Amino acid sequence: MSAVDLELVTRFLQALEAAAKTGDRDPVYPFLADDVEWVTPKRTLSGIEEVRQELTWVTPPENLDVEFEQGQTEDLGDGQIALDVHQIYRMKGTGDFAYARDRRLDLIVREGRIARYEMRIIG
Repeated sequence: MSAVDLELVTRFLQALEAAAKTGDRDPVYPFLADDVEWVTPKRTLSGIEEVRQELTWVTPPENLDVEFEQGQTEDLGDGQIALDVHQIYRMKGTGDFAYARDRRLDLIVREGRIARYEMRIIG
């Protein structure tokens, strides 16, 4: 993985984390290829316009704050990058632990953009 691809992935993940906390998805879109494939356990979105219109899961929980802990980024070759993310949900106001989830992100970088995003729940 080139340093440029690693920087792109880092900035993309920061934008994605901010979107999950604020609900503002606009900073995520510039990182995506026009023909991006966005895959989640519930559905697959194809193309930037479909992602813009249908990506509704990136909204902050009403009564919870979310924290993200990123694992080591793995270079799988040919622009493929994988990493695990641990999400911790806490009650707004008190900070009490509510629950946690583990996810696996598989990304493909092509020509300086995210061409594929796949998220799987692993725990």
